[in-house]
Amino acid sequence: MAFHQNGGSSTCVVEPIELADVSNYLQEPVNKAPQSRTSLCIEETRTSHENIQNDDPVENLPSPTTASEQLDRWNHPRSNLYRTMAAFWSFIVMGSNDAAYGALIPYLQAYYSLTFVVISLVFLSPLVGYTASALLNNTIHLKFGQRGVALIAPGCHLVAYIVIAFHPPYPVLVIIFMIAGFGNGLADAAWNAWIGNMANPNEVLGFLHAFYGLGAVLAPLIATTMITKGNRLPWYYFYYVMISMALLELVTSATAFWAASGVVFRAKNPRTTETKDNRMMEALIRLPFARVTWICALFLLGYVGIEVALGGWIVKFMLEVRDGAEFASGMTATGFWMGLTVGRIILGFVTPKLGEKLAIAIYLPLTMALELIFWLVPQFYVSAVAISLQGFFLGPLFPAAVVAATKLLPRHLHVSAIGFAAAFGGSGAAIFPFAVGAIAQGHGVKVLQPIILALLGVITGLWLCLPRIHKKQE
Repeated sequence: MAFHQNGGSSTCVVEPIELADVSNYLQEPVNKAPQSRTSLCIEETRTSHENIQNDDPVENLPSPTTASEQLDRWNHPRSNLYRTMAAFWSFIVMGSNDAAYGALIPYLQAYYSLTFVVISLVFLSPLVGYTASALLNNTIHLKFGQRGVALIAPGCHLVAYIVIAFHPPYPVLVIIFMIAGFGNGLADAAWNAWIGNMANPNEVLGFLHAFYGLGAVLAPLIATTMITKGNRLPWYYFYYVMISMALLELVTSATAFWAASGVVFRAKNPRTTETKDNRMMEALIRLPFARVTWICALFLLGYVGIEVALGGWIVKFMLEVRDGAEFASGMTATGFWMGLTVGRIILGFVTPKLGEKLAIAIYLPLTMALELIFWLVPQFYVSAVAISLQGFFLGPLFPAAVVAATKLLPRHLHVSAIGFAAAFGGSGAAIFPFAVGAIAQGHGVKVLQPIILALLGVITGLWLCLPRIHKKQE
């Protein structure tokens, strides 16, 4: 290639170059020439692939030096459209699973003749499943990719609902809810981390969690109608509906994510730091990443506890404290979840304009004010409206926390950290509703409101402890 100067311009002339035969050099042993840093990294990576003893087959890849690639969108490439729809349906199933407890508790308590503490075990037992999913989420992704999640999570749902439909003895019911909890925690972690890395994550996550809210709206509505209006059907008939939903979830998720194997996941999420810790340990122990992971995890623990405790005990509260009718009390749970769904869609567009840090700092005090109205004004209709508006402002909290984590953490830690935070946070759906039931045993279900108010104050403090959130960088 030669350059010729012509006045103020230059011309590039490409001249043919004869390539020499270098095949004889390929015959030489590798140890005759000094290896470069890059070749050493490649050799180490090949060794780690051959001896599958390393938890992360790409631990030794060098940090990327090229510019960041364009973020995927929910509808581009085309496969993402089908995967997004499958994730949406999975969240409908998860929402239906969580919200069904609240509508069914009065009937479970009567069917099995149980106290508040014992019936509250249906909230506590999924904790085992959520904890297991928090610990295994990263390993499942590295070994099996999103395909593994798409098979295991719906499979857990399906098995659990089939067993529940046979209305086994109560101890069996408690154990089987652990399996459902594992499925929920695994899908929750995986699809939050995946969509959190897309373009416009607040909006797309808002819709994802809105579908959770949609499932949570439908479950109490269907269950309450079947039990109170549908010829007084037994409570376990509702799980025939859940079986069909879980079966559809298995088909759609497995089909959409079949190509997303472990090899594909590892290629798209290479390690970008020099530490030798595996990804989970780096996210949980090594500063400054551990600070973000644990604050988000504790924030989501409190948030999910508030969400499920309100949705789970509101029917009982309205029946016993506000003296509501059965059907009207059941509909207040539907109103709460409907508010949550609408809030996630509408405020999902408001949150990125305000910024996640400021937006949540506004939503939480508004929620606390509504909680005070709910608690201190003893009128059925005032309580019903207040609980719906609480749902509206609580709605965007989970998506905003996930987006904040993606902005504060490097990409290779997103599945580990966000997955752990989401699954750990999901255990709040077990701990706090159980705590409400245990305290209600001695003091009545009216204790729900001060507990919720205290939790709202705690998660507000946790949110303010997050570092300043900058624009997402890769």
